[in-house]
Amino acid sequence: MKKSLARISAVAGAGAAAFVIAVAPASAVPSTVWTVTPSPANFSAANSGNIVLTANIPMTCTTSSASGTMASATGNPATVGNINAINFGTSSSPCTSVLGNVTTIATTPWTVVAEDYTASTGVTKGHVGNVKAKVTAGACVFTVQGKATGTYTNSTGILAVTSVSGDLAVTSASGCGSVVTTSTKPTFKGKYAVKVTGSSTIPKIVGSNP
Repeated sequence: MKKSLARISAVAGAGAAAFVIAVAPASAVPSTVWTVTPSPANFSAANSGNIVLTANIPMTCTTSSASGTMASATGNPATVGNINAINFGTSSSPCTSVLGNVTTIATTPWTVVAEDYTASTGVTKGHVGNVKAKVTAGACVFTVQGKATGTYTNSTGILAVTSVSGDLAVTSASGCGSVVTTSTKPTFKGKYAVKVTGSSTIPKIVGSNP
């Protein structure tokens, strides 16, 4: 009797496993065709909320803007945009930190890279790449290089930059003491509202497979 029950249990377990395998959805195939609408197009972007660069201490900008170009592309990852200019702060509204006012000079172009697309939400995941900038906060001067993880949402036109530790690196530092060194791993976070230049049109990015 015990053997019979064990045999029935084993068969039932195998059947259940087969059922789970059968109904489990197949893995999503990464998009290799990226359709940008309109394409090609010039875009402009302005911050929505504060932009914060943290290199052991937060450096906050209440004003930031960017401009560049967007276009359809193929491949994965794929470059769907170039940020040809990006500014942080103004003379009347400078970026700030506990070390003093902050000046950031970007070396462009930076890139907008698409890696994953979710059709149900219209959200593209990827990163801002080729990030290079010189940051001056009081007497502290350092350079940053790398990428910044982010998402782009078609319904709102928000490019949300949400970099994580390890995305960016400090490549040189002077006058910063132990606050910022080449072992520091900065993060860059903030949201930008993107529009086709000179209009209220929000660009769309859609990933698909041929």
